Amino acid sequence: MSNLSDLFWSASLDEMKRGYRFDTESESFICLVCGSTFEQGVIYPHDGKLYEAEKYARLHLEQEHESMFAYLLELDKKVTGLTDLQKQLLRHFYAGTSDSDIVKETGGSTSTIRNHRFALREKAKQAKVFLALMDLLEQRPVKQTKFISIHRTATMLDERYAITEEESEAILRTYFPDGLDGLMTEFPKKEKRKVAIMRHVIKRFDPKRTYTEKEVNDILSTAHADHVTLRRYLIDYGFMDRKADGSSYWVKS
Repeated sequence: MSNLSDLFWSASLDEMKRGYRFDTESESFICLVCGSTFEQGVIYPHDGKLYEAEKYARLHLEQEHESMFAYLLELDKKVTGLTDLQKQLLRHFYAGTSDSDIVKETGGSTSTIRNHRFALREKAKQAKVFLALMDLLEQRPVKQTKFISIHRTATMLDERYAITEEESEAILRTYFPDGLDGLMTEFPKKEKRKVAIMRHVIKRFDPKRTYTEKEVNDILSTAHADHVTLRRYLIDYGFMDRKADGSSYWVKS
């Protein structure tokens, strides 16, 4: 089974809109937000009613994540390409708020709101053309360079993620000479190498668990003696998050 980031980014447009996809290997519907699985053929009870797996996956999204619209809209600006104002307006448009009521909250005029609607529709047209171009490119019978997947919660989307799967494997072999479950020989200085190592180290954590700082340190100590630096990078790069007081940590998804 791929990790949640791979599932999310490899999902089709329709699957991303639904918020779940069907995995033929496990015969389960998988939530693209949190990774919860709902096995086909199993009946799930909720509030006195019984649901088939796919219907329960839809219910799960509503109950736990509000909607895919809300979830996608809250993704980082580097992922959505939307400004804070555009996000605010899209929330209003989705809720069916009238232009006059939007003006009361955001300021400006109704003509300004109409201009924003037009600009967003143009952005959608551009996105469709770009998706068509990329689909046509991927259909070419040419061996494409496969880059590592980027986790949805990445805080820095730049050239440091321009790493092929082969490069990532070579980096891990270099820094984990005794095996991928062992200790690093040293901590790299180059940013690309840090990304490759963070992607690997975060797999030592259960994405459905919450950890104390001591538990995090204990796990990271199995990867490198300087667990403080390792912990800081996991948070800085958006692989892990924590409460402000450091009382609990979890894998970001």
